[in-house]
Amino acid sequence: MYEDAWYSFVPEATGKNATSNNAAHGHKRKESLLLQPNGTGKDQKLSHSIATVTEDTDEDKGPPEAAILRRAASYTDCRHPQRGGASTISRKKQNRRRNRNWEALLLSTDAKHTPKPNLTDLQAEDVYSEQLLDASQQEYLLYRDQLSLTERHLDGLINDANTTLELLTKLSNSFQSVEAQTSTFQAQCEEVLTEQTRLEKLAHQVGTDYYYYSYLDNATRRLNAPGAGRLVDDESFGEMVENIDACIAFMEDHETYRERDSYLARYNALLTKCLHLLDHGFSTRLEKVSSDIARQLLTTKSGSTRHALAYGRFEEMLTDSYALLPNIHKVTRRVYDQYGRFDSEIRNSSIFSSSTLSMLRTYLTTRDRDIKMMSQHDVEEYQREIKDLSLETASRNYIKQTLERVHNENSLFFKVFNIEPSWNTAPDSVFQSIKTVQTTMVHPGNLQPMATQLQTAFQAAEIQSVCNVVGWIANEYGISESDEDEDPIAPQQYREYAARLLVEHLWPFVDNVFEMEITKSVTKGVVTDDALKIGPVVDGLSSSNAYPLVQKAVELLRMFDRAMPKERSSQNSQVVFRVVRETIQVLQQASSRIQSQKLDTDADLFMVKNLLIIKNELLSLEIGDIRSQPQAMQHFGQIWETLSPQNLVGFVGNILGGQLWSRGAATTTTPSVTAKTLTVEDMNEQLDELLRQSIYGFTKRWSGRIKDAEAGKVGAKPVAKVESELQTMLQTAFSNQPEVIGKLKEAIAFYEEDTAARSGKR
Repeated sequence: MYEDAWYSFVPEATGKNATSNNAAHGHKRKESLLLQPNGTGKDQKLSHSIATVTEDTDEDKGPPEAAILRRAASYTDCRHPQRGGASTISRKKQNRRRNRNWEALLLSTDAKHTPKPNLTDLQAEDVYSEQLLDASQQEYLLYRDQLSLTERHLDGLINDANTTLELLTKLSNSFQSVEAQTSTFQAQCEEVLTEQTRLEKLAHQVGTDYYYYSYLDNATRRLNAPGAGRLVDDESFGEMVENIDACIAFMEDHETYRERDSYLARYNALLTKCLHLLDHGFSTRLEKVSSDIARQLLTTKSGSTRHALAYGRFEEMLTDSYALLPNIHKVTRRVYDQYGRFDSEIRNSSIFSSSTLSMLRTYLTTRDRDIKMMSQHDVEEYQREIKDLSLETASRNYIKQTLERVHNENSLFFKVFNIEPSWNTAPDSVFQSIKTVQTTMVHPGNLQPMATQLQTAFQAAEIQSVCNVVGWIANEYGISESDEDEDPIAPQQYREYAARLLVEHLWPFVDNVFEMEITKSVTKGVVTDDALKIGPVVDGLSSSNAYPLVQKAVELLRMFDRAMPKERSSQNSQVVFRVVRETIQVLQQASSRIQSQKLDTDADLFMVKNLLIIKNELLSLEIGDIRSQPQAMQHFGQIWETLSPQNLVGFVGNILGGQLWSRGAATTTTPSVTAKTLTVEDMNEQLDELLRQSIYGFTKRWSGRIKDAEAGKVGAKPVAKVESELQTMLQTAFSNQPEVIGKLKEAIAFYEEDTAARSGKR
């Protein structure tokens, strides 16, 4: 019924199918399997229609074509809406299939046009269809196998998780059951542990208390054993002393314990015995070393060798022990700190302190015996240098050498006892304890041997030399800026020793020397009547025409200031006060003699002249500040500010109509301030008051003479002659001091004006 070429579609279809399967993706067939390659005309169109129906039928039998699911729109899709997605491709495929279905409906259903296929062809077609179907579903079958495998794996995981959860549930139930069953047992165990802790604490307390009782037998056995004295050179001896002291403290704290008093007494006896053994061991060791050193010192004549033996070799031999000095340090530092201060709060302090002081005295006494020969040699050398050189040079050398020896003794003392005997006023300190140990050698607690030698040499020396030596000590060993570059230990200790030497010995001695010199040169000084006259100034020095006793007083003030620091000479110094008081006394005596002898000298001007010199000297020195060549009367301006006529007017105004302005005759009036009324505290003020009185008397008398001359009274001299005498007198007293002359004339003129004003008011 069809052409032969139409039946030949199978081989070609087979070849094309293979090609299309390899080339096409997504299982789309682009050409029909029934299409004849060379067919034309009506038959070709009919075959094309049948092939289309057959193709649609085959596609209906197969699975639907895979399509990519549409995903949610992303940011990229929003930006590029023109780009088609997988959904657009899927819609095109669905439209193409719908169109093929409609084309199949257009086929003629007439029987004459329906071909009758052959059975063999149909079977071959089924085989091909199955092959095509299998080929098209090959990829999906692989996916299905993978999904099945994944499903079985996940089912296994779920089953394992369920099994694990069931096991954990059983374990939790078991634990809860065990916890409920053991709660009572746990509470009982806690009670047992608490009881065990209490028993352990009680047992520890019992054992501790028992230790303080049981240690008595051990300590007694060791201290009473033969050769117990050798224990002081063992480290265990110091521990035994500390343990015995702890046992004593325990017994003192527990008064209610059994046999407490008996054990306390026995422990105190053991402690006393320990300290006695230590003292005896130290004395034995010290005596052995001392005898060896003393023997070598006797056979040595070199000073450097003696110094090396007395300090270096002695220290080496004494410290050559195992634990003697450490044990001594434990005892000494029990009640004293590093600087020798006593701690009274320590238990058994009196026992330790007594043992320590005993060893200190033994040490100092032994050392004094050993180096006594060296001390005597130093004294002999000092006396020889005084004769050969001078007192000042010999004293400086002796002081330097002795301070160095004190420093060496202090270093050795510290190494032996681990205590530095610093200066302290407490009576229970180490310094005060060793201060009472009288020795011929100098040591940190005893500088009296050095002070005695210096004072003995100063007895026959001039006061100027004594002041120079004492002043050199204060300047040499005082605090200065150059100390920063020196040794940080030695200068500080040297300053301490020098300060003690000055404060305790030399300054009181110098004060006594000045007291005797003041009595000798000022109080009992002998002068003639010619010295009561005021002569001309020599070489421009205002003090050159002063009263000789005033000149001696000024010289003493300068020497005392040179010998003392400012702190001592400027604050209520008894020496300065005595100089001023005795000088005022002799000036008042001289003024009285001038008035009684009716000498040509003006008594008030005599007082003003000499009192101004004393006041100016005190101001120039600043009670401690020395100027080598101070200008003559350079501080008169400062003095006059205090004694100016305006201040005199204020003073007079307060007592207007009083006795000061109507003082009367100078011979019958007693000054309001005398030497006997002066005190240390108000010395300057009362000295100023004496100056006021003298200036007032001078201005009043000369104002009256000028007034009488101007009034032309009988017996009065002419005004020109009176003024000439006044000018000559002032020029002689204050030769090159025009400011003083001007101030005194100003005071006279002011007195005249004030007298006239008061007379007018009356």
